[in-house]
Amino acid sequence: MLRREFLAVRNRLTRDDVRVAGGTLAERALGLPELTRARTVGAYVSVGSEPDTRALLDALRARGVRVLLPALLPDNDLDWGEYTGPGSLAPVRHGRKTALWEPSGERLGPDAVTAADVVLLPGLAVDARGMRLGRGGGSYDRVLARLERAGARPALVVLLYDAEVVARVPAEAHDRPVHAVVTPSGVRRFT
Repeated sequence: MLRREFLAVRNRLTRDDVRVAGGTLAERALGLPELTRARTVGAYVSVGSEPDTRALLDALRARGVRVLLPALLPDNDLDWGEYTGPGSLAPVRHGRKTALWEPSGERLGPDAVTAADVVLLPGLAVDARGMRLGRGGGSYDRVLARLERAGARPALVVLLYDAEVVARVPAEAHDRPVHAVVTPSGVRRFT
């Protein structure tokens, strides 16, 4: 029910709202020391009314950062491929879901994300503890578990709208907190 509420608010945003917020988010995120130092970033291509990530992806690439993007597997796990520019993306429809923009080049395997210095995560909300509410498919829970098993310690950053930073979201034993949230109005860090 909470997910539906956040999605309903997002669905009222105009394309211009999403684009403008995405530009502001990109500026804020690019100022993060973690992204300034990063050589490899695991990211994602926003869809629908998610905060727009395209400007950020292109800016990271322009800095010489290797950007890895996910490709959804049949079991909801994620494979990864390299983003080399807008031409390296293809829309892929998974069942009746909205088409996702995925890397069209070589697949690097689900473990490729363990090489990332920073992982940018999608979400619907984050709370004061840094707990992220995702869409409920479990794809990024698997990514976070994979990072933990590999002993990888990338900075975990979620990109959201201002109203999606809330007091508390439900959390389960397997959930892991993020290190920071970037919104159009600023950055909030979690310990």
